[in-house]
Amino acid sequence: MILCPRARRFAGAGMWTKKNRRRYERRGLRYESDLTDEEYGLIEPFLPPERSISRRSLVNGILYILTTGCQWRLLPKDFPPKSTTHDYFIELHCTGALTRIHHALYATVRELEGKDPAPTLAIVDSQTVKSAEKRGQKLIRPDMTRARKSRARNDTRPSIRSVS
Repeated sequence: MILCPRARRFAGAGMWTKKNRRRYERRGLRYESDLTDEEYGLIEPFLPPERSISRRSLVNGILYILTTGCQWRLLPKDFPPKSTTHDYFIELHCTGALTRIHHALYATVRELEGKDPAPTLAIVDSQTVKSAEKRGQKLIRPDMTRARKSRARNDTRPSIRSVS
């Protein structure tokens, strides 16, 4: 197999190396969306205080919904009740816990890669600049707007005359 120079550069840098496969293996868990002890340990400090229902089972229920995309009413019976799990999800969102968890995990991953926890570089493309100049994008769907006709189009005459 012949690889182009770019593909050769990334050939050994794949995500699914033997080491990574073992690390991300989900054996022994009830569902693939469930958190391992190590993963739960990373987010536990950001969760609201303990309740009558285990916070870990509530988080696993939320992750099941987010991973599978199923409806709340279809949450399997071995998770806490759907209303309790949904209320906990709303609480995490409204208190900003989800945002804090995201930022903490993001910073941790950057540090593990040997980078500064906060990014120091931003890339702005021309489309972003154009929409910023217009004070954000307008919420008009292009397929719902009429095409604009050129004013010059109305003044043009056919260049080929019909012969009768």
